[in-house]
Amino acid sequence: MNKNIKLAVAGAVLALSATANAGIIIPAGDWTVDLGGNVNAFIANVDTETTTAAGVRTKASANNSIGTGLLPSALGIGAKTRQNDVDTAIQFTFFTGSSSGTGAFGRNGGGAGANSLNIRQAFLTFGDKSWGTFKLGRDLGIFGSDAILSDMTLLGVGTGGELHGGSSTLGRIGSGYVYADWKGQVSYSTPNFNGFQITAGAMENFGSTNQARRDMSYEAKATYDFAADNFSGRVWVGGLSQKSEGIAAVAFTAAAQGTAAVLGNTAGNTYTSRGVDIGAKVSAGPVNVVGYYYDGKGLDGQNALQGIFNANGVKSDDDGGYVQATFVLPTQTKIGASFGRSNSKHTVTGFDFENESWVVGAYHPLTKHLNLVAEYTDQEVKNKLATTTATAKTERDTISLGAILFF
Repeated sequence: MNKNIKLAVAGAVLALSATANAGIIIPAGDWTVDLGGNVNAFIANVDTETTTAAGVRTKASANNSIGTGLLPSALGIGAKTRQNDVDTAIQFTFFTGSSSGTGAFGRNGGGAGANSLNIRQAFLTFGDKSWGTFKLGRDLGIFGSDAILSDMTLLGVGTGGELHGGSSTLGRIGSGYVYADWKGQVSYSTPNFNGFQITAGAMENFGSTNQARRDMSYEAKATYDFAADNFSGRVWVGGLSQKSEGIAAVAFTAAAQGTAAVLGNTAGNTYTSRGVDIGAKVSAGPVNVVGYYYDGKGLDGQNALQGIFNANGVKSDDDGGYVQATFVLPTQTKIGASFGRSNSKHTVTGFDFENESWVVGAYHPLTKHLNLVAEYTDQEVKNKLATTTATAKTERDTISLGAILFF
């Protein structure tokens, strides 16, 4: 099926896995229908230790849960046709979790954080390889998309194993990249010029629910894919700009710094988020290496939920990145290790977060479609409290075991 209507995340996971598979192809008159997706579940054991700014340590009881990993379970329905020399296509993808939730009626889907249906993809495309492709609807954002699609924890859990009451963990979100998220958009991809391509789009203004929606968000990236003999890869560079207006100055008061004044005006903050990123991934035989870096302002949401774009409601200073290496053994088991860090700070509100994590994992294709996964993640989140010399810290060790089945 045309690459523009493939399930974006599942397609990237297939590129990461040691084997390939295709969806279920159904001819239907002038159309070709493609059904595909995945089901996954992981047991996660999370040990958490917190240290307050005053140096008081607290070790919580281990959290044990069963749920989906970074990639929720999904069912994708796509269809394509070519008429009047134009390729047209649609894609709907339904995502859900596998946790029974945390409430008394979680077994019936009624508990807090229980399985809810999330339609993250609903878009159409039209175009031709000679003049490019337009996309209209909801799909993965452009800025930061290659970072998450190159993350080996898409096959597993990464950080956030304690969040199994929902439909997804965090992988390396917030400790290496900002979440691209699923955004309403109108975007355009140029034809592929010998491996070089540009994608740009206008997105629905994204972030705090309190903000006005008078402005659009703009994202773009340029990619270059190359291959020669047993050597292949991609390099990319991207950017984002979004003006945010009327964000309520909630959760940030100067009282914590010794005064009673509320930061920002009562009508809310207005600022422009901007970001740039650059990355590369290279494969040579059984070896695959990824390097990624981003920098910007007003990007991260570390003090709300790590790596969620614009969730802080302030124009923070943000940067981060990750490095990753994987190797496919003769048994076809893929082993990998990655390190990443994200930094987000704002001197007025007094936060200075440093979120870093190590992940090691093994991903074994038991069949063409089924991968068994084992991961260990060591995460450390520090808030250096920019207005003082104190540091608060949270450390998490996550061991996860499970399986992911594609169809």
